[in-house]
Amino acid sequence: MYTKNPELEPDKVAVVSLACKSLMQWIMAIENYGKVYRIVAPKQEKLDNAMRSLEEKQAALAAAKKKLEELQAVIEELYRQLSEKTELLNELRAKEERLRKQLERAIILVESLSGERERWIETVAQLDLSFEKLPGDCLLSIAFMSYLGAFDTKYREELVTKWSLLIKELLIPATAELKITNFLCDAVSIREWNIQGLPADDLSTENGVIVTQGSRWPLIIDPQMQANNWIKNMEERNQLLIIDFGMMDYLKQLERALKEGLPVLLQNVGEYLDQAINPILRRSFTIQSGEKLLKFNDKYISYNDQFRFYITTKIANPHYPPEISSKTTIVNFALKQDGLEAQLLGIIVRKEKPALEEQKDELVLTIARNKRTLIDLDNEILRLLNESRGSLLDDDELFSTLQKSRQTSVLVKESLSIAEVTEVEIDAARQEYKPASERAAILFFVLMDMSKIDPMYVFSLAAYILLFTQSIERSPRNQLVHERIQNINEYHTYSVYRNTCRGLFERHKLLFSIHMTAKILANAGKLVEEEYDFILKGGIVLDKQGQAPNPAP
Repeated sequence: MYTKNPELEPDKVAVVSLACKSLMQWIMAIENYGKVYRIVAPKQEKLDNAMRSLEEKQAALAAAKKKLEELQAVIEELYRQLSEKTELLNELRAKEERLRKQLERAIILVESLSGERERWIETVAQLDLSFEKLPGDCLLSIAFMSYLGAFDTKYREELVTKWSLLIKELLIPATAELKITNFLCDAVSIREWNIQGLPADDLSTENGVIVTQGSRWPLIIDPQMQANNWIKNMEERNQLLIIDFGMMDYLKQLERALKEGLPVLLQNVGEYLDQAINPILRRSFTIQSGEKLLKFNDKYISYNDQFRFYITTKIANPHYPPEISSKTTIVNFALKQDGLEAQLLGIIVRKEKPALEEQKDELVLTIARNKRTLIDLDNEILRLLNESRGSLLDDDELFSTLQKSRQTSVLVKESLSIAEVTEVEIDAARQEYKPASERAAILFFVLMDMSKIDPMYVFSLAAYILLFTQSIERSPRNQLVHERIQNINEYHTYSVYRNTCRGLFERHKLLFSIHMTAKILANAGKLVEEEYDFILKGGIVLDKQGQAPNPAP
C-alpha cells in the first residue's frame, strides 16, 4: 500500500504535474492526429489511387505515343507514296495532254497540209523543171533587162526571138517561149502596179519589171507622165522625195534620202545629167567598219540599202551619151493603144456607171490583197517548217500559223472564186462601153502621128483625157447604151478635130482629117488597104513581081 513521504511530496507533485501535462499534450496530439488522419487518410488514399492511375495512364500514354510514332511513320510513308503517285499522275496527265495535243496537231497538220500536197508536189515538179532550164532563162532575162528597156514592143520581140533561137542552137537549157515578166516577177505584184496606175499592156508590165528589178537605176523616157504617176503612187507610203535639177537644195534632199533610205524621183531631166549624181549612178560604195559609205557632195555619208532612185524625162526621143547609158537602165514608157484603151474605158464607165466602176476597183483591190495574203501565208509556213527544230508537233508558232493559214486560206479562196466570177461579170458589163474607149484611143494615136509631119505637133495625154471627159459630160444622153456610145463617139471625134485644128497649119488640116478618117475606117474593117495605099502612093509600083495583072490592057 502506498504511503506518503513528506520529503518527497513536492517533487512528486511536480513530477505528477509534469506527467499529467505531458499526458495531456500527448492525448491532444493523438486527438489532433486523429482529426488530421481522418481528413488526410482519404486524401492520401485518393492520392495513392491517383498516382497509380497516373502511372497506368503514363504507361498507356507511352504505349499510345509509341503507337502514334508507328502510325506517323506509316502516314509519312503513305504521304511519300501519295506524293510519288501524285507526281506520276501529274506526269501521266501532262503526257496525256501532250499526246492529246500532238494528236490534235497531227490531225491539223494532216488536214492543213493534205490539201496542199498535190499543189506542192506539182510545184516541186515545176521547180525541178525550171531549175534545169534556169541557165538559159537567166541569160535571156539578163539580156532583156540590160539592153531592151529603151526599145518598143516590136523590136523587143524580134530580139528576144533571135536570142531564144541562138540559145537553142547553143544547146543551153531554156524554157520555150519564156514570158520574162512572169519569170522575174509575180502576178500579184503586177496587179498591184496596175492598181497604182501602171497601164495593163505588156510593154508597160515589162517596163515595170525593168524599173523595179534592174541592178542599175532607171532613166525613164516618159513623155506622157504615166511612169511618173505610177512611181508616185507606188512609193507614196514610203515618203517619196520629188526633186529636179532646178531646185536649190536638191543635193541636200538626195543626201538625206541616202542616209534615211527614202525613195527619190528626179523628174524632168534633159539629155545631160548633173555630174554631182554620178557617185549614186555608179554606186561607188566604200565599206568601213562594216558600214557602207558613199562619197557624195564631197564627203562620205552612210548609205541605207532601202534607198531607191528613179529618173524621168519628158523628152520623147532623147539622145543620151554612152556614159549615161552605161550607168543607168534606159526604159521607154511609150504609150500603147491597148493600155490607153483600158484607161479610157475606166474613165467612161466611172462617168456613166460609177457604182459599177467602184465595184470593179474594190474587186481588183480585194483580189490583189487576197492573193498577196495567200502568198505571205505560204511563205510564212515554209519559213517556219524550215526553221523548226525537233518535232513539228511541239512547235506552237507553227501550228497557230497553220490554223490561221487554213482558216484564212479557205476564206480567201472562197472570196477569190466569188470575186473573180464577179469581176468577169463586171468586165462583161464594162465591155458595152469599149467602142467609145477604142475610138478615143485611135484618135489619140492619130494625134501622136502628127509629130511625124512636124516635130512641133506634141500633144499631152492629160489634156486629151480632160477633153475626153468633157465629151462624155457634154454629149447627148440616151437610155440605150449603143445610142449613147454613138453620141459620145460623134461628139468626141468632132471635138478632137475642132480642138486640134486650132494648132495645125492650114496645109496640114486636110491631111489630119484624112488620117483620122482612115484610122476610124480601118478599125471598123471598112478600109480597103490596097485602095488607100493607091491614094497615098499613086500609081508607083514598088514591087513589080507582086504587081496585079492589068485587067483591061
